[in-house]
Amino acid sequence: MYVCICNGVTEQQVRDAADAGCASVAELTMRTGAGANCGSCIGLATDLLDEHRTRRALPLPMLAQAA
Repeated sequence: MYVCICNGVTEQQVRDAADAGCASVAELTMRTGAGANCGSCIGLATDLLDEHRTRRALPLPMLAQAA
């Protein structure tokens, strides 16, 4: 799915950038170009980055049991 039509940035590209350490929409714009033109994709891009942060913050079940 395309997140940014203006620059042809896909959801997978946003997820890959987040996996590579991208933590803000400003940084995502610098890396991919998403949000650099009309800005209508910024909400979705923000949601995807937030989802990635939440997923990374959740502890693994085995780690919780080990503690």
